[in-house]
Amino acid sequence: MAQGIKMPTTEDLASMWQASGLKQKILFTFLMIAAFRFGVQMPLYGINNQVFANLAQGNNIIGFLDLFSGGALGKVSIFALGIGPYITASIIMQLVSVVIPSLEKLQKEEGEAGRRKLSQYTRVFTVVLAFFQSLVFMLFMKHLPGAISPDVNHLMFYVSSISVLTAGSVLVMWISELITEKGIGNGGSLIIFIGIISGIPLYASKTAEIVSKSAAMQMGLVALLAIFFLTMVFIVIMQEAVRKVIIVNPKRQVGNKVYGGMNSFIPFKLNPGGVMPIIFAIAILLFPSTILSIISQMNFNSVAVKTAIAKLSTIMSPDGIVYYALYFGLIFILTFFYASIMPNMQPKDIANNLKKYGSSIPGIKPGKPTAEALDKILSKTTFIGALGLGIIALVPSFASYITNIKTLQGIGATSLIIMVGVALDLINQVKTHLLARNYETFLKD
Repeated sequence: MAQGIKMPTTEDLASMWQASGLKQKILFTFLMIAAFRFGVQMPLYGINNQVFANLAQGNNIIGFLDLFSGGALGKVSIFALGIGPYITASIIMQLVSVVIPSLEKLQKEEGEAGRRKLSQYTRVFTVVLAFFQSLVFMLFMKHLPGAISPDVNHLMFYVSSISVLTAGSVLVMWISELITEKGIGNGGSLIIFIGIISGIPLYASKTAEIVSKSAAMQMGLVALLAIFFLTMVFIVIMQEAVRKVIIVNPKRQVGNKVYGGMNSFIPFKLNPGGVMPIIFAIAILLFPSTILSIISQMNFNSVAVKTAIAKLSTIMSPDGIVYYALYFGLIFILTFFYASIMPNMQPKDIANNLKKYGSSIPGIKPGKPTAEALDKILSKTTFIGALGLGIIALVPSFASYITNIKTLQGIGATSLIIMVGVALDLINQVKTHLLARNYETFLKD
């Protein structure tokens, strides 16, 4: 039965602030975010920021990357690479752990120690990716007229710049992990969330400048904002929707008392991956797009090579139909992938645990039939979730084209899904702390 959303009272907010450890976690998270934003404002020595900022405004790929770095890329700051290398390394490690048995064993069988080893491998791989991306970025800057000051010592400049960019990316990774461990949680997504939020005033001012002189554009903006609002509503529905599978628990008699026998349920989320399929899809798609964008700035003698690179760049541009088709396909596939690696969504394990404790699904035999039934349910719910997530990701982008207001395209569906998803995750984290405090109070009473 649907329940109304209860608005928090003053007592609820006071209770939240006094919850066990929550105040310290919130303050620590704000401190880490402040450190991240401070690093975003620190420019890299020897770079003409304005040259690259102008390029970012005219290049969809660089502008898109700049949005997720919180403006650090456009400013060519020490955090220019942002959380990108860490997210990419995490994606590759998760994909590889499915293929390599030893890594899969670390993830599934060796518990916390195994997960720590995988985290360490991810950190090392992040350093490698950050170094590679720093090298490519500096080669790109070398071929960009006026981007590098002529007064710098070129060899030392490139060595120091690559080192600083790599260290900056590792520092962002460290900040995100600290937020996850000692702050509110989900540090990587929160840093992306802060980066998107910081870009909203700029997008809003650009949009206001465009629509202020045209009544038709103003009506288009109202329609676009209405679509954005409806998209957020559907995102919340997608994030919170679950398929409940009823479980019958056996009765146990101890002396004169009877325990158990109450029905429970297994919740299968419609969108088990949350915002991660979106982030993964963006990271995968932007890698070839970024490489093509960098190569296109280089001087080639062959006209055929230049034409081929230009065509590929156009095809892979975030404005192209091919990009959106690949984006939809990747979200669909990655939603299934994420559901397949989640420990609490493995049909065989769930079926074995139910059989072990004598529980069952009404009308289905324990063991293999239960695993098959759960697999079918999981496949159907994930299919609906993946399809819905893919459609939601495309609607605002198409709405921007229809209304011809493209200044808000940067904070379209992708950013909305990430922002709403992270906000919901933060709310759930706060609820967890509130429940923990209530439980502690109950034990004391």
